[in-house]
Amino acid sequence: MSGGGPLRIGNASGFYGDRFSAFEEMLTGGPLDVLTGDYLAELTMLILGRDRQKDPSRGYARTFLRQLEASLGLAVERGVRIVTNAGGLHPAGLADAVRELAAKVGVPVRVAHVEGDDLLGRGWGDGVLTANAYLGGEGIAACLRAGAEVVVTGRVADAALVSGAAAAHFGWASTDLDRLAGAVAAGHVLECGAQATGGNYSFFAGHDVRRPGFPLAEIAADGSAVITKHPGTGGVVDTGTVTAQLLYETAGARYPGPDVTTRLDTVRLTQVGPDRVRIDGVRGEAPPPDLKVGLTRLGGWRNEVTFVLTGLDIEAKAELVRTQMAAAFDAAGRRPAEVRWTLARTDRADADVQEEAGALLRLVVRDADQEAVGRVVSGAAVELALASYPGFQLTAPPGKGAPYGVFEAAAVPRAEVRQVAVLPDGERVAIPPVTESAALVPVPEPPLPAPLPVTVTRRAPLGLVAGARSGDKGGAANVGVWARTDAAWRWLAHTLTVDRFRHLLPETAELPVARHVLPGLRALNFTVDGLLGEGAAAQARFDPQAKALGEWLRARHLDIPEELL
Repeated sequence: MSGGGPLRIGNASGFYGDRFSAFEEMLTGGPLDVLTGDYLAELTMLILGRDRQKDPSRGYARTFLRQLEASLGLAVERGVRIVTNAGGLHPAGLADAVRELAAKVGVPVRVAHVEGDDLLGRGWGDGVLTANAYLGGEGIAACLRAGAEVVVTGRVADAALVSGAAAAHFGWASTDLDRLAGAVAAGHVLECGAQATGGNYSFFAGHDVRRPGFPLAEIAADGSAVITKHPGTGGVVDTGTVTAQLLYETAGARYPGPDVTTRLDTVRLTQVGPDRVRIDGVRGEAPPPDLKVGLTRLGGWRNEVTFVLTGLDIEAKAELVRTQMAAAFDAAGRRPAEVRWTLARTDRADADVQEEAGALLRLVVRDADQEAVGRVVSGAAVELALASYPGFQLTAPPGKGAPYGVFEAAAVPRAEVRQVAVLPDGERVAIPPVTESAALVPVPEPPLPAPLPVTVTRRAPLGLVAGARSGDKGGAANVGVWARTDAAWRWLAHTLTVDRFRHLLPETAELPVARHVLPGLRALNFTVDGLLGEGAAAQARFDPQAKALGEWLRARHLDIPEELL
């Protein structure tokens, strides 16, 4: 797999459970050289870990096999190579299953896989269910260079699916840092599927995003790329959709990865045609000396009850329920270790629809003991049905509680992780670790643009002049905010300070918040440590993965210059 022409890499999955038909749509919608599928997330690793507990032969994304059954013949016929991290915790098992599937459907195919990410046996402490290093793309490249038509990996950095394929195609070495960084930037845009083509996009109005197509990148030998989609598919690709995805689950100027540290402050975006955005100018630095390791474990047991409070005296009704439930816990002698109440005032006065007259009182309990969150909670809630506030109702019958998970990030020296490419003929090739590394000293804060002269302002939502995308990294949330015009950027850069951010999002007021300035993207990226507790699987808040945090920020009102509205 080598050559000097552009490499067309598409993506057909952004998470485990994404659009099933996307695989076939990407293969039939237009020419491709490589089709990737990203199935892994922090929460997914926990799910796969529990699968593996039940059956050691499992631990991979089984949806991928069903997609491949319908599409393997198409891929081979069209010469499209498939690279996926659907191997999860058992890439060798999935590779064997692909071979069995190929024999079943009568489509001979050369299958390889990458392993070495599983570090569970290193003694991370009690209760750790999975421990996986984020590998780079060199194992993928080795498999493709050996002629593999399907490459299965376990936990790799999401963008490595693209950068590994590009390195194989163009013959890049580990020292080609700028080229690798360009491919990582493209890979980061592709990895979440339709989020690059209008899905979850702040400015979706005016675009047909009912069924956005999945994205693809035309990668050049110098690492630059054009992000686009197949002709005739829904959605939109513009500098806004690409900016949003570049900001997603990142932080500051440096985006450290296992193969290269990508300098997001060097990215240039240019609209070069309808649904075509060029990414170029990306600079790369040596990767950090350590690899990130994702650890998951079961954190305990959790239960939830949501009371609907309707009409008048909402606060008094909520206080009555809280008092009654506390008394029930005391009477049972089994008060859960953590009891959290949240009152969402979704009600409005004089509502002409009953649902609009209701507020939601949410009780979440946690404990290491399932019994402490089971009947003690659900029974107490149900027993209030005829003995509490007027109009008593629940959104659903309470259950017996369910386990919740915890995600933690650790690090190991890169030299201690043995990445292995298992080639189509069964040969095991050890991938030497990248020897060059760099300690990441802070990048100096870039100069801000000149402030926008303001004469007349109007109170209005921030989202009228700025887009946002937010997400999760362990217990931290990130919110990327970008301006669509130079004038809006001059105002945003000076207005949306950390203090203003905390004021607009009061849940962040007592938490560590960092602001990163990316002038080339006309963007600010905020990270909020601790907002998500112990990670998405712990469900610490109403929006456990912070997916809507950016839209909440955009809905907040502040004084905006009249000329920007």
